[in-house]
Amino acid sequence: MKKMILVMASAMLFVFTAAYSQNVSNQTAAATDAKVKVNGPVAKFDQMVHSFGEIPQSTPVTTKFVITNDGNEPLIIASAKASCGCTTPSYTQDPVLPGKTAEITVTYNAAVLGDFNKTVTVKTNAGDQPVVLRIDGKVIAKK
Repeated sequence: MKKMILVMASAMLFVFTAAYSQNVSNQTAAATDAKVKVNGPVAKFDQMVHSFGEIPQSTPVTTKFVITNDGNEPLIIASAKASCGCTTPSYTQDPVLPGKTAEITVTYNAAVLGDFNKTVTVKTNAGDQPVVLRIDGKVIAKK
């Protein structure tokens, strides 16, 4: 009798476990298949680092970082601050509408010989954490 109760209890436990695991895997698959809908702006950059390579001394160089708003509300660039005075960022003050792009232009003045590695910290309304863009290269003497 004890053996029969034990076998029946084991069988019931197996059935409940199998049914529960199917339900959990179905929920996981449904969550994976569903598109994540983001409310608010989403800032996506085309690149995070730009390497100028070798540039002649006293020749300013410029690059552009393209930012796309992949969200569903306007993206506002609150600030773009360089790590030093030799680097000058500029950006639009207008909101970037959903699906549209804007540019953050970064100019390096190349006054000092040698390797350089500079950053521009960008703050937007897309999140609490700023995005850090980087430029690098090597300033060589003019020939």
